Amino acid sequence: MINGLGERLEHARVSLHLSQKEVAAAIGASASVISNYESGERTPSVENLIALASLYRCSTDYLLGLKKPSNSYVDVSMLDERQRNLLQSFLHGLVS
Repeated sequence: MINGLGERLEHARVSLHLSQKEVAAAIGASASVISNYESGERTPSVENLIALASLYRCSTDYLLGLKKPSNSYVDVSMLDERQRNLLQSFLHGLVS
């Protein structure tokens, strides 16, 4: 097992308020497989690692411990284009 992978997987899942069963359904696995990943008993396949990173909105590098998570990510998928432009202008004003 990759050092810390299980803890990062669990942290990412919990931070999104997902159950192991929900994660399992999303990636086509069983809840026991997700539990085994988080406990360090199993290592995810490359395909499942990519699916988990996508679901958790993080990089595989982060899950593997190669990169710290970015705290600058903001999910704006629920905003329309006008709202995204307003937010971008506001944020630009903060850093200028």
